Amino acid sequence: MSGSIKLASNENPWGPSPKAVRAIRSELLNLHRYPDASCFYLVNALARKAGVDPAEVVLGNGSNEIIDFLVKAFVREKDEVITSHPSFLMYQKFVQIRGGINYVVPMRDMHHDLGVIREMVSDRTRLIFIDNPNNPTGTTIQPVDLYQFLSDIPETIIVVLDEAYIDFAEKQQRVDVFSLIRNNAGRCPVVFLRTFSKAYGLAGLRIGYALMAREIASCLQKVRPPFNINQMAQVGALAALGDEEYYERTLARTQAGLLYLSREVEGLGCKSYPSQANFFLIDVRGNADKLYNSLLTKGVIVRSMSAYGFETFIRVTVGTEEENKRFIKSLAESLAELRGR
Repeated sequence: MSGSIKLASNENPWGPSPKAVRAIRSELLNLHRYPDASCFYLVNALARKAGVDPAEVVLGNGSNEIIDFLVKAFVREKDEVITSHPSFLMYQKFVQIRGGINYVVPMRDMHHDLGVIREMVSDRTRLIFIDNPNNPTGTTIQPVDLYQFLSDIPETIIVVLDEAYIDFAEKQQRVDVFSLIRNNAGRCPVVFLRTFSKAYGLAGLRIGYALMAREIASCLQKVRPPFNINQMAQVGALAALGDEEYYERTLARTQAGLLYLSREVEGLGCKSYPSQANFFLIDVRGNADKLYNSLLTKGVIVRSMSAYGFETFIRVTVGTEEENKRFIKSLAESLAELRGR
């Protein structure tokens, strides 16, 4: 349908920084050259921002590729990996490809069940994937609980904290990257996954990165293919990283959108769930698939959560102010239709 709006993929509706767009345009005449295989300037900029050493940064074609690197480097046939449900499905897919065994722990009250995850650990466990904030619930783990969990995990296991949406989370919900990378004596090593797809609006360029101890990074560099980050992604990400004003404006707009949408859907008789991301869950108190299809006829694309076992839930990404208002109007119409009035 012409004029449709997409609120299903947790994208940044305002797009990338104008500085990033200008940097990409200026680089177009160099498309006949291979990109910098080491990504020197971007790696160093990320290291400065995170307060780590460049040797502790690994770049990927989206954070997806870094998940693949981790599984390739550390998982062999019959090795075990622990994830949660619902969560990012690519964790399990990469493990299946390698012949590993996935143990999936159901979330409790929309949060990772850290106690059960700890109980699932065995001598064959190699990786634990935890997305924080979680997708699709938007919830985070309290830092004190996360620190305790990490201290309980054996040092032979790598815990991967997927922080694709951490930019949108409240400051008090974040953990100290530097201390968890460096001070790991007697506890598990930690890998942090980040992306330029969400807050920085560069989803189409596929660029992500990870922060970790240099020993782990060295292992990943051995399986990372050359030239995996294209030149447009490198220059665009570097410019976006330097535009702090645009980045902060994006976060403020997102927070304002979340507040508006949450208030409005509650007024329509639905239940909204608090979120630390740029999306949130809505219990529409009816059939989510039917509501999804009804919204689709109005040119509004959301995500039904029925595939995750949440039969009455949809997930909605924060859009522009105009898109948010259109969604609320369409939601009101669709709910009235489905409720027969």
